[in-house]
Amino acid sequence: MKGNKEGVWGEIFAARYMRENGYKIISGNYSCRFGEVDIVGKRDGYVCFVEVKTRGEGAISEPKEAVDKEKQQNLLATSEMFKKVFPCCEQSRFDVCEVYINDKIEPVKINYIENAFNG
Repeated sequence: MKGNKEGVWGEIFAARYMRENGYKIISGNYSCRFGEVDIVGKRDGYVCFVEVKTRGEGAISEPKEAVDKEKQQNLLATSEMFKKVFPCCEQSRFDVCEVYINDKIEPVKINYIENAFNG
């Protein structure tokens, strides 16, 4: 990725994709002392905690590879805090949204991975 600007655009493209596919966006960039969740959404009885990873077309590795065990632990802790602050009865799920962009910062491909890891 070329910089933070691309990451912000990646989150915008991911949120658009989610809305177009039936998700209700609850929060964007929720943060607490444990970390940050890029997008929190709801669909089909699940609260989805989504990590967005953006890469250029010629990326060497897949974006999801950046969601390592440490990142997963931070997302889990952050999601627990979110559920304490905003109580809900839906089940939780951890998704990863891979956004591939071109040099003009346009989305080329979006790969949305449900249940990318278990919490």
